[in-house]
Amino acid sequence: MNKTYMTIGGATALALVAGAGLAQAQSNNRSAEPAMEKCYGVALATKNDCAAGPGTTCAGTSTRDYQGNAWKLVPAGTCTSIQTPRGNGSLSPVTR
Repeated sequence: MNKTYMTIGGATALALVAGAGLAQAQSNNRSAEPAMEKCYGVALATKNDCAAGPGTTCAGTSTRDYQGNAWKLVPAGTCTSIQTPRGNGSLSPVTR
């Protein structure tokens, strides 16, 4: 009977170790993703990620290039340095 308990115990220990390894791998994948921020006024027509003003629903619904109330996700810290023909990107909606 001792062999049975050792086999079950060994299998349980192996499952715990494997589960911990999987959790660590998933955690590492999340940290590898860059931080993103919403940047208004930089998306081309129909290429916005969301928020495109009255008469639109969400992603892909902006009606003109660099629409001030439509945003695109960009790497954190880069938005205001993005230059467009209508001005730089903004962290909040702009009138254009």
